[in-house]
Amino acid sequence: MDFRFDIIVEYFPFFMKGMGLTVLMSVIGVLMGCILGFFIALGKMSPVWIVRLPFVWYINFLRGTPLLVQLFLFHYAVLPTVIGETTPVISVIVTLSLNSSAYVAEIFRAGLQSIDKGQAEAAHSLGMNKFQVMRHVLLPQAFKRSIPPLGNEFIVLLKDSSLGAMIAAQEILYWGRAASGQYLRVWEPYLMVALLYLILTLGLTYLLNYIERRFDVK
Repeated sequence: MDFRFDIIVEYFPFFMKGMGLTVLMSVIGVLMGCILGFFIALGKMSPVWIVRLPFVWYINFLRGTPLLVQLFLFHYAVLPTVIGETTPVISVIVTLSLNSSAYVAEIFRAGLQSIDKGQAEAAHSLGMNKFQVMRHVLLPQAFKRSIPPLGNEFIVLLKDSSLGAMIAAQEILYWGRAASGQYLRVWEPYLMVALLYLILTLGLTYLLNYIERRFDVK
């Protein structure tokens, strides 16, 4: 096989630039997803069905439709209507954040509901109010139990950010497609794209393993 290293050398700075943007969009997406997901989880756990209903359908829609379709909707329809003008990077971040929030909400909900109700009742009997029970008893345990699935969600989100190439966000896959289009070659650019994503996901996996050991997640 005729493998052209010169293509990789020429595009290496662009791949590094795309790698940085991929990490940036993924980190912001997962952070925003965690913040939104927490409040959506609380909304879905509401005992009042009329309050719970919009959160249930929010999760259903974002989990039940393809991420690429959501990206097209937000980039070409929703964001231009709401803010007037958008960029591919903003559209990717918004889409990843909202999509991630639906999955994170279910992770937080499962974590909170996995804690024995007796602990909350015992805390109430000691004089704690609902906020104190949530702050000091439920949240620390729920967060600890949510670390492994949150890590998986981050890895999935990192790889899903490659869909940004479909709307010309200049992340890793965008530059792989550019190199492939310029030289009409497949092996070199897409092997480089695969290698970079592998480096990112492996690095993230080892980081998450360290965090799990640090918090003694069992």
